[in-house]
Amino acid sequence: MIPIKNSQEIELMAKSGRIIAKIMRELENKIEPGITTKEINELAEKLIFDYGVKPAFKGYNGFPFALCTSVNEQIVHGVPSERKLIEGDIISLDCGVIYNGFYSDMAITVPVGSIDPEINRLIRVTKKALKRAISRTKQGKTLGDIGHAVQNYIEGQGFKTIKELCGHGVGKDLHEKPDVLNFGKRHKGIELKVGMVLALEPMAVMGNPGIKKGSDGFSFQTIDNSISAHFEHAVAITGKGPKILTK
Repeated sequence: MIPIKNSQEIELMAKSGRIIAKIMRELENKIEPGITTKEINELAEKLIFDYGVKPAFKGYNGFPFALCTSVNEQIVHGVPSERKLIEGDIISLDCGVIYNGFYSDMAITVPVGSIDPEINRLIRVTKKALKRAISRTKQGKTLGDIGHAVQNYIEGQGFKTIKELCGHGVGKDLHEKPDVLNFGKRHKGIELKVGMVLALEPMAVMGNPGIKKGSDGFSFQTIDNSISAHFEHAVAITGKGPKILTK
């Protein structure tokens, strides 16, 4: 059963979302060559503490940190470490907090210094795919409409869509029903209703869209080590259309 939130619960989620959006902006501003992914996580944990909220990821299914840091070929769930970022890398920052019992979940992909123009285009395309997904997150649309919008745009731009990983519902739990696939057919699948809150997260790659588990035991990476990008927003379906909660 897909949880339905009332307006008061959606407002609590929006407050949670605004906090993680502020944290993400601060983290993004710190991304530069020479910083380690562990240092980025330490800053994230400090900011979470300063805002008086709880980390959504730390301890979830055994994950040991507050922030997922996925570099280059890592798609999602990268574990912070002593790895130093270098010029030309890209990094996905994925983080969430718990505010008054409600979860937020958000991800951005950030360039490290000057990057290859085609990799920069991958980032732009993935971010725009998220915008297209959000525009379909309306009462009466379907999960298939969202997946089709993501896949159609990413593949139309010459990249590939990750099909083995997906978005999800979010609310009183970090991962709720339903799964939100990044591919699909228009007008197919579960119909969207007012009160649903979905974490939409397109993932695109430059090469083979197959995935494999990373050596850290948590991350997923591209099977051919090609570069990937990832963006995520939590979006509520309201009577007035989609409401982005993580901004």
